Amino acid sequence: MGLSIRAYAQHRGVSHTAVAKAIQAGRISKEPDGTIDPVKADAQWARNTLPSQNLNTGAPKPAAKVATPPVSTPVSTAPVSTREVQAPLETRAAAPDYQTSRAIREAYAARLAKLEFEERTGKLLNADEVKVKHFNLARLLRDRIQQIPRKLAPQIVAAVVAQPDQRVVEDLLMEAIREALEELSR
Repeated sequence: MGLSIRAYAQHRGVSHTAVAKAIQAGRISKEPDGTIDPVKADAQWARNTLPSQNLNTGAPKPAAKVATPPVSTPVSTAPVSTREVQAPLETRAAAPDYQTSRAIREAYAARLAKLEFEERTGKLLNADEVKVKHFNLARLLRDRIQQIPRKLAPQIVAAVVAQPDQRVVEDLLMEAIREALEELSR
């Protein structure tokens, strides 16, 4: 048996405006006939209402015996489209309840705080800055290696003419590569 907004408010021990606001916010739902199912609404209230704002911390009060006037207009027995009734419930079911949303929010806030702490203590680096530094270092290495043939060509020719020994050419190349790498390490 469904209750009116005022009867449900009395059942919950809250004001009727609190119940009306909960309905308007989508925290509890009405039945198709406009009444409130207390069992279903109590579960929705507990799931979707802030615990700090829920002044009724105990069990819901037993429903008062409210005499409902007989319905003077005949109730239609035509089947109600399930899409009309279920659409609002499906959209509400897709959204997580308040406690789940709050837990997710707090978990992300903790992750962000951890990242900020690690960044300030030097354990975490900015990815964009690292990419730029890596790019600049790779470009400098490329430039230094490309300069080796121009720098060594005359020395290699002179070494081969004076003494055609492979070992002399290897020593010249190794020295030039070592100098380029030392320059990059500074």
